Amino acid sequence: MSVVLSTDSVPDREKVAYWNEVVSRTLVPMSVTPRSAGPFDGRIATHRIGYLQVSTVEADAKRVSRTPALIAPSSEALVAVGVQVSGTATFVQDGRMAEVSEGDLVVYETARPYSFDYPQRFATHVFQLPRRSLAVPDSDIRRITGSPIATSGGVGAMLFLFLSALASLAGGHPPLLGHRLADDFVDLLSTLITEQTRPNGTDPNTGGEALLSRVREHIERNLGAPDLSPESIAQAHGMSVRYLHRLFEGEETTVCRHIQRRRLEECSRELARRGRATPTVAAVAHRWGFTSPAHFSRVFRAAYGVPPREWRALHTPQRQGFTAPAPVTDRTGHLSGSQLEGK
Repeated sequence: MSVVLSTDSVPDREKVAYWNEVVSRTLVPMSVTPRSAGPFDGRIATHRIGYLQVSTVEADAKRVSRTPALIAPSSEALVAVGVQVSGTATFVQDGRMAEVSEGDLVVYETARPYSFDYPQRFATHVFQLPRRSLAVPDSDIRRITGSPIATSGGVGAMLFLFLSALASLAGGHPPLLGHRLADDFVDLLSTLITEQTRPNGTDPNTGGEALLSRVREHIERNLGAPDLSPESIAQAHGMSVRYLHRLFEGEETTVCRHIQRRRLEECSRELARRGRATPTVAAVAHRWGFTSPAHFSRVFRAAYGVPPREWRALHTPQRQGFTAPAPVTDRTGHLSGSQLEGK
């Protein structure tokens, strides 16, 4: 649902204070200073699309500043994209100044000081999302702040059209659709940042490879956790689930298949070991994240050709140095059929 706030019904002497409160509550805490001594007029319409907040601001000439004192109490760092609809602005962040014209994009972060100076009445769209949802290096974002991004071609043109469409929506979307649209925004913004910071295509996958390595390490550390899932992994690494799946596109497997395969490998190794205390099959399955013994037995048999108890019986204590073979896969290298059902 879209929320609209304006100074229309506010007495002139209270409009500036009211606008300060509205802007700070709707976007992030900022200081607003009108550029004229006369009556001030402003309007904000805002709605949410998944984890993305979309706001349209129309106001008289003013200057807005986000200072260190206003940043300190903030609970979450945001990345914002401003689309200049009408009028112009001078934007400053990270020691760089950008002259923003109608149709330009500008990217900035709310965790560092910045200011916008609007010399005349203006309109702008502001798109805000949590910094953790954007899986790009901090250094790349800092390289494009304080620089206007033209929308006449390239990814900038694609993003401009997409953002214009998002701004025209009035909210009220089903949650799944909203998150998918927010994910689309993240993908386009990530691509734009790559285009702007690596114009010659240099080292395009370096960050992705390092992130994939960290994801794999996270999976190994949490392999026994029943709630290990694409959603929990994505949240732990500050990325969208869609971006996580993209990381695995070149791995000839999926996140779920990788987790299931590793769990089955650890279970097969443990079942093949014997000692004074022999854990039950159910205990082994539970230790490695399977919550249903019946499901575990079914997927284990599909992967190794025999049920877990028969596997254990086939591997006697005399067989030292045993290395479990990889689970049986289909011709594409994927775990087949019922192995991928549930946990």
